[in-house]
Amino acid sequence: MKTIAITIDEPTLKLLDDLTTTSRGRRNRSALVRAALREFAEREERKEAEAKEHKIFHKHRKRLAREARLLISEQASS
Repeated sequence: MKTIAITIDEPTLKLLDDLTTTSRGRRNRSALVRAALREFAEREERKEAEAKEHKIFHKHRKRLAREARLLISEQASS
């Protein structure tokens, strides 16, 4: 692991300290910041993947709607 220095405002530092004393497993500041950063990165990756999927669905929306209508009509007639 590498040691880094960050600048943090007082209210955020207080929040960090409060979380270290109330979190499960009583994590230290570094562990809490690492976990928060990993969770943030995962959320950002999911958002990016969802945006790509949305773009694909939007691009093919007419064909997908047509296929859905066809499937529904086939199921209704069965």
